[in-house]
Amino acid sequence: MVERSDRAPLLDWEEVPSAEKPEGEAPATGNAKERLSSPSNSRAPSGCSSPAFGWSSGPGGPTPTKSVSNTDGCSAPPATSSDPVGKDEALHPDTEEHLSDSESMMVPLEDRMVKWEEKDQIVSVFVVTFNTRSGNMLEWCLPNDMDLDGVEFKAIASGSHRVTTDFIYFRKGSFFGLACFANMPVESTVERGARMKSVGILSLSYTLLYRYMSFLEHQVRLQLQSPGHYSPLEAFYEDKRALLPPSGDGVVTACSVNAWGAAINHSMHPEMKITHPAGCMSQFIRFFGEQIMVLWKLALLRRRILIFSPPPVGVVCYRVYCCCCLANISIPGIGVAVPEFRPFFYVNVADISALEKELSYVACTTEKIFEEKKDLYDVYVDNQNVKTNRDGLKPLLRLSTADREKYRKLTEQRQMLLYSQEENGDCVSSEEDLFILFFLEQNNRIFQTLSEVAGSSDPTLTPESVRAMGLDPHGDRLFLLHLLEIYGYDSLLVSEQLCCS
Repeated sequence: MVERSDRAPLLDWEEVPSAEKPEGEAPATGNAKERLSSPSNSRAPSGCSSPAFGWSSGPGGPTPTKSVSNTDGCSAPPATSSDPVGKDEALHPDTEEHLSDSESMMVPLEDRMVKWEEKDQIVSVFVVTFNTRSGNMLEWCLPNDMDLDGVEFKAIASGSHRVTTDFIYFRKGSFFGLACFANMPVESTVERGARMKSVGILSLSYTLLYRYMSFLEHQVRLQLQSPGHYSPLEAFYEDKRALLPPSGDGVVTACSVNAWGAAINHSMHPEMKITHPAGCMSQFIRFFGEQIMVLWKLALLRRRILIFSPPPVGVVCYRVYCCCCLANISIPGIGVAVPEFRPFFYVNVADISALEKELSYVACTTEKIFEEKKDLYDVYVDNQNVKTNRDGLKPLLRLSTADREKYRKLTEQRQMLLYSQEENGDCVSSEEDLFILFFLEQNNRIFQTLSEVAGSSDPTLTPESVRAMGLDPHGDRLFLLHLLEIYGYDSLLVSEQLCCS
């Protein structure tokens, strides 16, 4: 089976200008339906693509979008609507902008929300450069009045001078960003032999950012070779800039996206698929091995997790996303009252004040100084080393018998899947689905059991009910107590038989 690079985007954006096109020519644009129906997993055999999902940023971290099946039975990238594509041409995403206010009011609110979600939501495009005298600088941006203060330190991560190329996901206020960085040697004493730039975009969510990875990589190479040539970026922004939400209040905020995403995703139960860049989840679990079970518990407990790694930072941003995926629950109403487990992606010292206010997050950094800021995080991950300074969490870093058993089952399921793909040419199932659904089902199993016990005449957690959750009555007792406290199961009693090991 061919391995996929950490750097590979889930989709190669169809609108990337080819090398033969004259400079300054705007990227070719297709309609929204064509963009949503492109093959999305190059690992699949020809003529068939594995299930693919885009990133989404609804409440509680990554939220699912639904894949749309092609006639050959394989999957295409998702539309955010749960209705089949093409069901009603009147509901095509590009149609709403032509509706009058009165006509718009006649369209159901959920349909209007879905249509707007399917729109491209780029709020800014920018170029950042490294100046030998001034350091990182914002070189150019659209729109000109956009507040991009500090984005120059997000788009070029600390230590990036050591790598040739990289990509970085980050948050800027209420927006999410993706930037592609490149470092090119030049014969220039002024530039000290190297030219470094990054081309990036900001969006209302990270749902569609992966689509533009190839475009940004192409543009940063152009900026290195021909500095100051912004015509393709101007055309891109005009084509992809965000439209105002149908509320008509003239304000574009991430809160609107989150609220709408919740309404849209609610209609997808029980068929629920988690979104991810292809390959990132399998690489994530292979990297951490059994330690993935420790991260799973900490994520489910909504702890503040900070991941340190030197550049390149792109694959580490994927680990941030994957950590959020470990905590997904598809049972309606569960986790509504707990802190939102939000991905911050790449952070630097400028984000310290923002992180101080967060009750729950997962982020990554290339700056070692964060390790000393112990009040900013609950868990610090350095390479495969997971550690904490919180005494109450230290026992959770030890694997229980049930943890090892779950990891063994996960490994066996993966081997069976790989065998099926090799022997039977299975192009529908993927490692990503297997890993994501494994933890989703485990989480659902825990909370389903807790709800059943809480609703019974004897709301006591016994060793049998704990085993029914897939947990170890002894080794997971502390984890279970934390879980009951955080998720508000105050009425449940814990049997005295659940003693510490």
